[in-house]
Parts: sequence; C-alpha cells; structure tokens
Amino acid sequence: MTELRTITRHAATVLVGQLAVMAFGVTDTIVAGRYSDAALAALSVGSAIFISVFVALMGIMQALLPVWAELHGARRFAEVGRSVRQSLYLCALTIAVGLAALLFPGALLRWTEVPASLQGEVERYLAVLALALPPALLFRMYSTLNQSLSKPLLVTWLQIGSLLVKVPLSIWFAFGGLGLEPQGAVGCAWATLVVNYAMLGLALWMLRTQELYTPYRIWQRLERPDWPKIAEFARLGIPGGLAIMVEVTSFTLMALFIARLGTVASASHQIASNMAAVLYMMPLSTAIATSARVSYWLGAGDPGRARAVIRTGFKLVVLMAACSAALLLIARDELAAVYASNPTIIALASALLAWVAIYHLADAVQALCVFVLRCYRVTVAPLLVYCVLLWGLGLAGGYLFAYQGLAGVPPMATPTAFWATSAVALALTALIFVAILWRAAKRRRPMN
Repeated sequence: MTELRTITRHAATVLVGQLAVMAFGVTDTIVAGRYSDAALAALSVGSAIFISVFVALMGIMQALLPVWAELHGARRFAEVGRSVRQSLYLCALTIAVGLAALLFPGALLRWTEVPASLQGEVERYLAVLALALPPALLFRMYSTLNQSLSKPLLVTWLQIGSLLVKVPLSIWFAFGGLGLEPQGAVGCAWATLVVNYAMLGLALWMLRTQELYTPYRIWQRLERPDWPKIAEFARLGIPGGLAIMVEVTSFTLMALFIARLGTVASASHQIASNMAAVLYMMPLSTAIATSARVSYWLGAGDPGRARAVIRTGFKLVVLMAACSAALLLIARDELAAVYASNPTIIALASALLAWVAIYHLADAVQALCVFVLRCYRVTVAPLLVYCVLLWGLGLAGGYLFAYQGLAGVPPMATPTAFWATSAVALALTALIFVAILWRAAKRRRPMN
C-alpha cells in the first residue's frame, strides 16, 4: 500500500470520527440558538472556556502519539503498553488542573467583562462539563493510542455511535419534556456528560477484549510511577499542550472579548467559530495520520521515507483546504441561515465566514506542521511563535482595532476586527512553521 493511500485511509477514518465529535458542538449551537439568543450567547462564552481548557490538556496527551508510533515502528510492542500505563499518571495530573479551571471561572469572566446576565448560566454550564472532563481526557488517550498504531477505526465507530445518542439528549435536556424541566445551554452540557462516560466505558471494554491490543500487553498491573519517564512525557507534552492552548485561546478568547459587544455579536461569532472548528477537522485528521506515519518510519530507522510522507501530507492538506475555503465563500449565506433565524445575526455571521475562509487556509498548513514537528521533538519553538503572533498580533491586535482604534483608524466595534487580525497572524505562523519543519526534517532525528 502506498503512503498516499495509507495516509488518506487513516485521515478519512479519523475525519469521520472527528466530524462526529464536532457535530456535538454543531448540535449544541443549533439547539441553543433555537432555544433563545441568550442561551446561544451563554453557550458561546462557556464553550470558549471549556475548549480552551480541554484542548490544552488534550494536547498534552495527544503529544504522546509520536512516542507510541515510534515504539510501534521499532516493533517494541511490550514497551507500548508500559508507556501507556505510565501516561495514566500524567493524565491524572491534567484532570486535576482541568477541574480547578472549570469549577472556578469567575475571575476570568470578570476580567473579560462578560455581561453579568450571562455569568450565572456560564458557570452552571462549566460546572457540568467539569464532571465530563475526566472521561473525555481518558478517551482521548485511547484515541491517541489507536492513531499511533494506525488503527483509528474502532474509535471512529464509537464517535459515530455517540453522536446518535448526543443529538436527542441535547434536544431533550435543553427543551425539557417527559418530566424534565427545560435547561437551555446547561442541558447540552448534561448530554455531553452522559455521552462521555458511555464512550469511555465502551473504550475500556474494547481495550480489554479486542485481539488488536494483545501484542502490546496494555492490560497489565499498573506499575509505580517511573518519574524519569513521566518527566520525558511532560517535556514533550506540556510545551505541545501549551502551544495548542495558545492557538485555541487566541481563537476562543475572541468569544469572551466579543461578548461585550452584545448578544448579536456573540451569536454571530459563535456561528463563525463553530464553522472554523468544523473545517479544522480535515487538516487535523491529515496531520494526525501524517505524523503517525512519520514517527513510524523514524522508529523504523528510515528518515528518507519519513520526509516523503511529509511531502505527501502537504499535498493533501493544501488541496483540501483550498476546496473547503472556496465552498465556504460560495455558501456562507446559506450556512449562516442554518444556525440562526435572526436576520441581523445571519448577516453578520455571513460576513465573518468570509474571513473564516481565509483563516482556514493558513490554519490547515500550520496544523500539519505543528503535528509533524512533534515527531522531531520540536515543541518549544512553535509555542513561542504562537505566543508572539497569535496572542500578540491576532488577539491583542483585534482588541485594539475593535475597541480602541489604531493608527488613526477609529474603533470598529465588530467581531470582524478579531477575525481579520487573526487570519493575518495565522498566515505568518504557517510560513514560519514551514521553515522550521524543513530544517528539522533535514537535520534532526528523534531520540529512541
């Protein structure tokens, strides 16, 4: 099987599963929007905070993919199982950090000046999602393991099945019925909690029963913490997780700063951000598949094949991003109307979606780069680039243009300011990452 076919098949399988998970957010956005504009605005703020926390912690665990893929490529199967068990200690620490952040969001809400009328609903929403965080991170570990072994199909089936449960639960819990009081955005969070625990239970059952995992001896007695190994995981995972956190918070903190512009601005931004997140699933899936194959060949001692895989991944991701951006530009009015019925929200969201199309082109390239850079243990440089460009130029620049004005330009008082500066910042980020990856692939080899 050629590398193109291998990557395409792996990426397509991951994409289907990721889209099923993203449909969680799409479902909640549509349900909350149909429930009320206020519920949609509360969901926009609450989901921004949750995504910022979850994706950062998820990034720590996702960064272990090249470790397990290299061991798989080197055919050190038993070490895969031991490595997975040791990573449970790191996962426990990430869960503790995440719970603290989600259960006490008050200071962040006040700092970003989220309207007081929304704060109570947002806090209730996050309190429920705090309970859903542990199974979500543990399931992400299971997903990362399967991706590192180039066997993502079982995860995808679980994600598709969970969507079939999530949709009716979100509708029921939000609107009420059959003895249940309407709960709006908080009801969507309760639906997520139920689905997350169900997915984790099925994942553990498959890990215990499927012959696929037998060579790796995963289901063994948990050893005592191997602190040098856990520290090695942390050196790889924490910068990677922080980099993803900066990337995502530069995206999600927009929702908190935009909230002060009012309900229409928040609701329109939620539509744009939700669409950007859905589109991101395609380059993300390709990046996961590409990085798994790159690490596999590096573990097998063939860096030339690894570089060939990188070139194949770039061709796929650029082609898909160009097609997606073009379709979004053509159909942005119709897509905005799917999410909301308010004509003012639809008009503003449609304008934002044009910027989302530009944003996506750069997002696709940088996503592939940052995943493959982890294969070469390059994690600190992406973090620094993200901090300077995405937080500096993108988020801070958007704030200046939106609320204070800059270089004689009066304050725009619109979400468009944030999307425009973020698109420019992400384009520069992509160019820098390409240069870093080119050097890393030629000069560096990962540690065995």
